[in-house]
Amino acid sequence: MDGVCFVVSDRSGDMDASPSDLVGLFSFDTRFLSRWVLTIDGQRLSPLSVDDLRHFETRYFLVPGEPTHYVSSTMTVIRHRTVGLSFGEQVTLLNHRREPVDVTVRIDVASDFADLYEIGTPDLIKKGELSRSAGDDFLFLLYQRERFRRGTVVKTSEPADIDLDGLCYRVRIPPHGSWTTELRVETAVETPSGTDLRGEVRHQIRAAKESNEQDLNDFLAERPVLNCEHAPLGQTYRRSLLDLAALRHPDLTTGRRMPSAGLPWFMTLVGRQALITCLQTLPFVPELAATTLEVLALLQGAKVDDYRDEQPGKILHQIRYGETAAFEETPHSQYYGSVDATPLFVVLLDEYERWTGDAALVHQLEREARAALKWLDQSADLLGDGYVRYPPPTSPFEAVNQVWKDSRPGICYADGRLPGSPLAVCEVQGYAYDARRRGARLAREFWGDPAYAQLLDQQADQLRERFNRDFWIAGRECYALALDADGAQVDALASNQGHLMWSGILDPDRAGAVVDRLMGEEMFSGWGIRTLGTREALFNPVGVHVGAVWPYDNSIIAAGMQRYGFRAEAGRIAMAIVDTAGYFGGRLPEAFAGYDRASTAHPVWYPTGNSPQGWSAGAPLLLLRSLLGLEPYGDDLVVDPAIPPGLGQIELLDIPGRWGTTDAFGRSRPPAGRAAARSRGSHS
Repeated sequence: MDGVCFVVSDRSGDMDASPSDLVGLFSFDTRFLSRWVLTIDGQRLSPLSVDDLRHFETRYFLVPGEPTHYVSSTMTVIRHRTVGLSFGEQVTLLNHRREPVDVTVRIDVASDFADLYEIGTPDLIKKGELSRSAGDDFLFLLYQRERFRRGTVVKTSEPADIDLDGLCYRVRIPPHGSWTTELRVETAVETPSGTDLRGEVRHQIRAAKESNEQDLNDFLAERPVLNCEHAPLGQTYRRSLLDLAALRHPDLTTGRRMPSAGLPWFMTLVGRQALITCLQTLPFVPELAATTLEVLALLQGAKVDDYRDEQPGKILHQIRYGETAAFEETPHSQYYGSVDATPLFVVLLDEYERWTGDAALVHQLEREARAALKWLDQSADLLGDGYVRYPPPTSPFEAVNQVWKDSRPGICYADGRLPGSPLAVCEVQGYAYDARRRGARLAREFWGDPAYAQLLDQQADQLRERFNRDFWIAGRECYALALDADGAQVDALASNQGHLMWSGILDPDRAGAVVDRLMGEEMFSGWGIRTLGTREALFNPVGVHVGAVWPYDNSIIAAGMQRYGFRAEAGRIAMAIVDTAGYFGGRLPEAFAGYDRASTAHPVWYPTGNSPQGWSAGAPLLLLRSLLGLEPYGDDLVVDPAIPPGLGQIELLDIPGRWGTTDAFGRSRPPAGRAAARSRGSHS
């Protein structure tokens, strides 16, 4: 896996996909290899071990035949695979006999050029034409539909008999000798004009990829150094950095990189996920934020297009490069179907400047930030009640809910009923509040517009007062998940209200009650905070948005608790998530099951989640920031640690920012009494 390119194979390294299998070599939302099968004398291979050396490099140790033949095997096969802009595989055969051996080595090759959106559609009929051609040292597979072209070129370093179905080598290996061939697969991603989709930047990307190891080493060397006594925390920190490195994909204009959402379904730019990931990782990987902001500004909505949910000022939700998007069979060539990315764009722009001091970018993106704030006031306010809402979907390709809980049951009443649209979901109102507060600071300090700053502050004040009146459920001591189309409260107990502390819209006098609900047995599983309370009618511990635990969600909630002064509770969440990561080798999944910790010896893997996943990789970094109390304040970095028992000493060295670099230290202390609730009402 590297950026937008990834491979899914079995443990022997083979890819043998059916139309419904997410298996193969993928790049830019297209499957370029659906069959890549290695045989020795007609026999498939069995794995001895698989070494994941780096995110772009894997090595397989194999023997011919079934596992029962291990003892008598006289040959080892090693597949050494790399994934980047191209796909490379070195195949080595080791002969363990005292005499030479003649073998036939074959690689079967095929591609269906399936769009990622088409995987799992068994009755799919491709509308274009597949063709194949072979030369002395290459095999070329091509798919063409009108001017949409995708191609796969396979080249070999050793002489081979190449037919339309693969490559065949007939070789003699000397006693205790070896034989090796190098295979390289190039992908062609053409635009309707016949040029490569990756443009001139392809050469820049390729130059960087030629030394993937050096690129990774440089990335890691530029990160803050974590020294800690708690081994799982150190393991999780390094794994998160490695996954963030792997998930970087290039902007096709400049070659600079930004975070993909997650493997395998979202190896592309998803506005909400990219913005949250950048907010989580700002003290650690600030360069991701600048690229993400610039690219999203470039793609900001400019017109009304109902098919794509585009509106002036609205920030992109998702971009896709496959066949269905190219022919507008889905709206995802540039799709704007989310209501949270737009306020988060302004939040990230302000937070980026606070950490880096990059005023130039704030000036550069003034027009786009103003347009985003204008969208909140106009297009987003569907009922004229001052709340950001989204309409019902108009096509089967649109999410029912245009928020992070985008599944149909993700927004529900306590009794299990599902509300109708247009819905005003609680955390989005918090993001809108935060965007206005931060926009006011930018207008005051950078854009020279104090009148606009005053207007935004007034709007934020009014929204906060209105929100705390309309969303508070006095009988349940919590905030409503949403307001329905009639203004009635959608009253399920859900994790979303934890985001209200992160954004600052929550009334400090009610913070204690909210924290109690979130940390109570209905919501806190011991491994983390569930998406939905156990007593709600739709609760399901393996329901993606109605009971599972999301590390990203927990990192936002913990940061909000830290902001409001509930540092012991934030520490409990951080400790639970770090414990969970330890069971998964340091890599946090997108989500895991919401079973109670007392009933499971370890957290239960959620089977269909993305892994690695951008904001799951970012979650430990935001949790670390919360534990150390890191907060930019002018040209200084405030460090106010609150390390929970069990984590011991934490040292974070060389934290980058407008102050240069600085260090942060903290040690576990016995838990103190609950702090009084506090809030940074305005970011000034």
